[in-house]
Amino acid sequence: MKNEEIKQAVQAQFGKNAEQYVQSKTHAKGSDLELMVEWMQPAEKWRALDIATGGGHVARTLAPHVSLVVATDLTRPMLMAAAAANDTALVHNVMYVQADAESLPFLDESFEIVTCRIAAHHFPDPSAFVREVSRVLSPGGLFLFIDNVSPEELSLSAFINAVEKTRDPSHVRCLSVSEWRALFEANGLTPQKQQERKKRFEFLPWVQRTSESSEQEAAVEKMLWNATDEQKEYLGLTTKEGKVMTHQIDEWMVLCKKRGGNEDDDSKA
Repeated sequence: MKNEEIKQAVQAQFGKNAEQYVQSKTHAKGSDLELMVEWMQPAEKWRALDIATGGGHVARTLAPHVSLVVATDLTRPMLMAAAAANDTALVHNVMYVQADAESLPFLDESFEIVTCRIAAHHFPDPSAFVREVSRVLSPGGLFLFIDNVSPEELSLSAFINAVEKTRDPSHVRCLSVSEWRALFEANGLTPQKQQERKKRFEFLPWVQRTSESSEQEAAVEKMLWNATDEQKEYLGLTTKEGKVMTHQIDEWMVLCKKRGGNEDDDSKA
């Protein structure tokens, strides 16, 4: 798939499932939402940019702590669903902009905070995304990044991404932690804090959130059933009466600081 075709697939996938992503437990809940505020310690006068806002969960979490949150997403129905959820929650200092994460329509150094949570594995060009983050972030500004990551071992990484791609054709690739770190450092973003965690999914809700057919769901389950012992161990696969029940993947959360601010930024995770 070419980049534009991938982006069209992302718009189609998230457009038709917008409300599911607003309600999804994986996206709506999680200790990372509270932890991001603790890590960043945002000031009331700051402006925040939430890239690929999805259901608006990060924007809704940040809004009480800053002057303005600009929530962007490639998919208009997703933005509309996020806006409706935030209105219901009486969150009113969020502005919504349809935008491509790899080509943001904002001036240089416009934000003190940039966030992106559980979305970058859908971006065709991660390098362009990180360049844009650095460009719109003010010197000394904070970038909070959360995404699913693949293992460093190449064959295992290829398998994990193949499963994800079978489940969701708009999936591009989960990068490894080392790949993301290299991109951040190359663009003046220095990691300050980080954590990795295992994220467990119930198979049926997970596969049905993006499924087009029962055949697609069966194909994903077959891949998991036919996995090697190493792959099954990595996934922590559980089964019952011939059915896949749960599996787990790795998620990485990292707080970076853009070099060039007034304070020292020598500390690294």
